[in-house]
Amino acid sequence: MTTWTDHSADRPITFSAPSGIDRSAHHRLDEAWLAAAWSHPTTRVFVVSGGQALIDDTPDGRTELIMTPSFEAPLTEAHRYYLGTDNDGVSYFALQKDSLPGRMDQSARPAGLREAGLLLSPRDAGLLVHAVALENWQRLHRFCSRCGERTVIAAAGHIRRCPACGAEHYPRTDPAVIMLVTDEEDRALLGRQVHWPEGRFSTLAGFVEPGESIEQSVAREVFEEAGVVVGDVEYIASQPWPFPSSLMLGFMARATSSDIQVDGEEIEEARWFSREDLRTAFESGEVLPPYGISIAARLIELWYGKPLPKP
Repeated sequence: MTTWTDHSADRPITFSAPSGIDRSAHHRLDEAWLAAAWSHPTTRVFVVSGGQALIDDTPDGRTELIMTPSFEAPLTEAHRYYLGTDNDGVSYFALQKDSLPGRMDQSARPAGLREAGLLLSPRDAGLLVHAVALENWQRLHRFCSRCGERTVIAAAGHIRRCPACGAEHYPRTDPAVIMLVTDEEDRALLGRQVHWPEGRFSTLAGFVEPGESIEQSVAREVFEEAGVVVGDVEYIASQPWPFPSSLMLGFMARATSSDIQVDGEEIEEARWFSREDLRTAFESGEVLPPYGISIAARLIELWYGKPLPKP
């Protein structure tokens, strides 16, 4: 019998907690509104470059994005992305630059989502994940996929238009499934990818293929990677994962077979763990837990019934 415990109410999945930001997509094509919002004294701006932004620790122990009024922001026109407006009417923009600005106080530091996501408030984490996702898409989709012409930015960073053929291109998000598989003994199936360090185990995952439902994708990926057949599939939660452009769809799945045959290409090793097996392996250091920022850790916790033990 499964004994899942849901901790989602007291520990939201990283990047998935309500940010308090209304993306206000209807303003993205209103150039007059955007200009007024940009020049408003309460507007806040931060720079994103190479998936990083500047963060700083506050005297009261919090970590924040470094944001400035728009009149203090670096100059740029094309790569200015409107991210939304909060409940107090404060609008937020991100600027994509080739490098991050320096800081006179020397206390700020550059950080990517893997570090900052665990430190920032839901508001700041939500703003950063939005900005990084746009930056990744902008850098990789500069030319029209129809005719090859260089495209131009529109809709405050959320469209690229082709001046030659008129095509409009929108930010791409690739759906990926990530699943914790359990067997009839309620053991969890964890695997180690070939490029991971020795001892690092996590849930199985993979991309949804064209013409495939997410349930079909769960079953196919588990069978391809571990040779295990999956029956029932239950959706749990999702997590934006812009590394560079994925949306992770989290599932619990029940295996109908237990023999493991790894593919050797993506997964080098896979094992069934009871709760006691996993506790002992974590505490001894034999198994390294998945990174805390990932939904994988939350799926394992959901099965485990409480926060994972520390090495």
